[in-house]
Amino acid sequence: MGSVFKPLEWALGRFSVDMGIDLGTANTLVCVRGRGIILNEPSVVAVKKGTNEVLFDGMAVGNAAKAMLGRTPGDVEAIRPLRDGVIADFEVTERMLRYFITKVHEGKTWVKPQVVISVPTGITAVERRAVIHSAERAGARRVYLINEPMAAGIGVELPVTEPQGSLIVDIGGGTTEIAVLALGGEVVSQSLRIAGDELDEAIINHLRRHHNLAIGEQSAERIKLTLGSAWPMQQELSMEVRGRDTISGLPRRAAITSIEIREALSEPVRQICEATRAVLEEAPPELSSDICESGVTLVGGGALLLGIQDAMSDALGIPARVAPDPLTAVARGTGAFLERLDVFSRVLSSDDEG
Repeated sequence: MGSVFKPLEWALGRFSVDMGIDLGTANTLVCVRGRGIILNEPSVVAVKKGTNEVLFDGMAVGNAAKAMLGRTPGDVEAIRPLRDGVIADFEVTERMLRYFITKVHEGKTWVKPQVVISVPTGITAVERRAVIHSAERAGARRVYLINEPMAAGIGVELPVTEPQGSLIVDIGGGTTEIAVLALGGEVVSQSLRIAGDELDEAIINHLRRHHNLAIGEQSAERIKLTLGSAWPMQQELSMEVRGRDTISGLPRRAAITSIEIREALSEPVRQICEATRAVLEEAPPELSSDICESGVTLVGGGALLLGIQDAMSDALGIPARVAPDPLTAVARGTGAFLERLDVFSRVLSSDDEG
């Protein structure tokens, strides 16, 4: 795709609401060209069991569906159609995409939008084509894919097109994406299927083992946000949680501390740090020299874990920083792609290539 002027594309672009989509395991964010991020909702869909029919005439998606997680009657299921950063349920993902695209496109059905979607580095060619086709069936005119680390690097304004190495770690819901970026490409990268979901799972397992208390995903997420840390706090915290006693089966409360939650999270945090070290060790010496000075940039929801930059810096021996507004870095990067498609075309995959 070069810089050739295409009159039809130009005319369609005048009337379509072109968008970048961070299609995440936990949340989907949509960035519209010229307007910034205008949608941030959970990647959850409520369906009727056995039929995959989305409730409320296709409207039980995002915030409405997440409120139902763990609370649905027998014939209704609130599901996450993406697992570990890839599509686990194609039909439901397509319906979720259609809901988000239609919502953002504001009913302008007569002209379809161009869409840039971020994907994990490690997905297969088959999975990439599945994302493209799902978006096309959901109403996109043209679909481009960009790897999440590159989108994040652009979103936080790293010098990704320069002959200079940058190390980025995107700790999402289903995957942690790690990459050394330079000259518009990923020099070394790894997609690790340990991320926010595994942090939640570690908390659930800890409470079950040490407090005989069963809790759900949303409770684990609240505990992570309130007490979670990867490095000792200046002032340790505690809170009371409610759940189901695994022995009696009755509702019960338990008091927990930030110290024990940090211990519960220590193994997945260690694995993320070790995977980052492995990527850094594979980088060419000149780029390693750049990264020694610039350090590692952390983005994604997992970057909000208190002290994660301290744990990373301690493990790697280089500076680490959490980017401003880390949750939206990838979505902002997809939006920047839309603004400069010709400049960034060499790191895109489009439907022309599949």
